[in-house]
Amino acid sequence: MRAMAMQCDDRDNVAMLMETDVKAGSEVEVRNKEGKIQVRVANQDIPFGHKIALRPIAKGEDIIKYGECIGVATQEIAEGDYVHVHNLESKRGRGDLTA
Repeated sequence: MRAMAMQCDDRDNVAMLMETDVKAGSEVEVRNKEGKIQVRVANQDIPFGHKIALRPIAKGEDIIKYGECIGVATQEIAEGDYVHVHNLESKRGRGDLTA
């Protein structure tokens, strides 16, 4: 059985794992809000509740979750990569960034 992830908005370039941790090489069933299913293969182990990249994301590109920018990629991210603090920098609540 494949692990499940949710893509909450069509603009999202990441999906959140909904049921279990995923091991590298495992298939992940990604469902969007209409119930359409895509399959991605996890490139690394990904913990439950964390994000998997739905497509390649360039360094400096916005990371989109729930249709909102949650940060920026600090390095190249491949489809299927684990997306978290090691490759994403938040743009929110930052006093060192100008609006």
